[in-house]
Parts: sequence; structure tokens; C-alpha cells
Amino acid sequence: MGEEQATDARIAASPLASPAPDHSLEASAARILARHRDTIKVRKPHLAVANLARILGAALTLANRHGFHAMTLRQLAEESGLSMGGLYSYLDSKDTLLLMILEEVAEAAEGALAGAPQAVRADPARHLAWLVERHILLTEAMHPWFVFAYMEAKAFPPEARKRAVESERTTERILADAIAEGMGQGTFAAGDPLFAATLIKPLLQDWYVKRSKYRERGIEAPAYAEKVNAFVLKALA
Repeated sequence: MGEEQATDARIAASPLASPAPDHSLEASAARILARHRDTIKVRKPHLAVANLARILGAALTLANRHGFHAMTLRQLAEESGLSMGGLYSYLDSKDTLLLMILEEVAEAAEGALAGAPQAVRADPARHLAWLVERHILLTEAMHPWFVFAYMEAKAFPPEARKRAVESERTTERILADAIAEGMGQGTFAAGDPLFAATLIKPLLQDWYVKRSKYRERGIEAPAYAEKVNAFVLKALA
């Protein structure tokens, strides 16, 4: 079993998280194709998805190796095995590719956090723990994507930066709503739910930015989620 499949299995087995969607390159490519169907020139879906997956994989690899903004489209074509003409059938610029990647990251995060079952939502502490675990396990399943979004953020053009900020604020708002519900019910101490959410967000980011540090200590994603939840719930009590 590959690392990505093993992660999906852990997510599915979690007592808090609901079944995990497919975050393979091919599945992400299919979703990106659906969003950009009007501008991608290749009409055969199976061919378009396969080549988009190659482009995405190559982009994430090169970004990790050299940095996205240092990467050229020629390097991307060579790494993906496509010609320059073939590459231009899918995107017209690096900015378009950047937005494709950021959209997939943002929609994956927003979709994952919005799907709590009603029984979980009814208990604020359980709901917040569900959100924390769901986010950590999602970033484990999509590790190269989230690292890319974090590491490249400082050089995003305006449209991409706006999308990244919107996504981060959406995550904070979802966390804040769960915290506010808990404060309203007396589960959590009264305070500023949005500020509390902004303090939780770096704990979530630390998993994918510094994952190797925790793995050196024998801490994998489910255990990290458990430790973060114990810390957060105690702080809010």
C-alpha cells in the first residue's frame, strides 16, 4: 500500500472523520478539468485528465526542487513529458497553473471542513475536534499541495494571493463558528472565537510545514491530531 493510500485508510478508520474523498493526482486533475473545461483545448476527458495529472505532478516536484517562480514552462514541459505545444493546450501561463493548484487546495479544505455529520455538529467539543482532525488528515493526504501553497505564498500575484487569503479566512471562520457555538452552550469559556481560531490555525499548518520534525519523534498524523485536540480543548475549557 502506498503512502497516499495508507493515509486515506487512516482517515476512513478515524472515529471522527467521515469517509475521505480521493486526493490522488488523477482525481484532482479531473476536478480541475471540470473547472477549466472552457479553456482546456483537449476534448477527450481521459487524455486530458492523464496529462493534467502529469503537469500537476511535475509542477509540484519542480516547485519543491527549485521554487515555483523560478520554474519555467519549458522545464515543466520536460518534466511532464509533454511538448510546449501540448502544455499550452492545458494552460496559457504559470499564473493559470498557480490558480488551478490553489483552487484545488482551497476547495478540498472547504469541502472537508463543511461535511461534519449532524451528530458531530450537535456537540461543540466533538465538532471542533472533528474539524482539527479532518484538516490535519487532509493536509497529510495532500501534503505536496499544502506545502506548495504555504511556501510559495510570499510571491503570489494579486489574484492568487486573494484566493489564498480567502481560503485561510474560510478555515478560520469555520473553526470560529464551532468555538462560538461551544461558548454559547457553556462548553468553552467565553472569549473571542475568531481570535481562538487564528491561534489554532498555525497548529494545523505546523503538521504539513514541519512534518518531518514530528515523524522523527514517531508522531504520525492521527497522533498529532489527537495531541492538538487535547491541547486546544483544554485551553478552551
